[in-house]
Amino acid sequence: MKHLNLILSLAFLSIGFHSFAQTDKETTVKIVADKNYTFIANTAVPMSNNDVNRVLAMMPGSQGGSSINLSGSQYDVKVTKDSIVAYLPYFGRSFSAPMDPTQGGIKFTSKNFTYTESKNKKGTYIIQINTKDVTRENYRFTINISTNGYASLTASSMNKQPIIFNGYLDEPKKQD
Repeated sequence: MKHLNLILSLAFLSIGFHSFAQTDKETTVKIVADKNYTFIANTAVPMSNNDVNRVLAMMPGSQGGSSINLSGSQYDVKVTKDSIVAYLPYFGRSFSAPMDPTQGGIKFTSKNFTYTESKNKKGTYIIQINTKDVTRENYRFTINISTNGYASLTASSMNKQPIIFNGYLDEPKKQD
């Protein structure tokens, strides 16, 4: 029975991932070259440590894994040539917390940042973004983008353990 549940779960996950792909190869190449895209987060994977795993095991619907489902949420990172706007949750160990609890997570707008792009032999883009003007703490984002628009984003800073977000790229919405 456990094997049947596992097989069915994997089948639904693979069907779900195919429905999340938002860009084809040409669109992915275009939006990455233009530095104008939105990373939509579907799952968060905190650093593996006992404290985080204990909390995740207590969450409703948890199967003991360390992945947190963010589907249906509005968590994203908007990348343009002149700004980075991040609105992501944070799960993990933070070494300094804000006084205002509404200021938690990874939320900022940066206009002063470095952006480097490279491509490996398989065609995967590797983007490095380092912010320089975020008030509380600066972040380093490493985004790995496949040719069909799937992406993973690793967020790290001096005051928090790294966290990985999996998701996909989307074209920016046209403004009328």
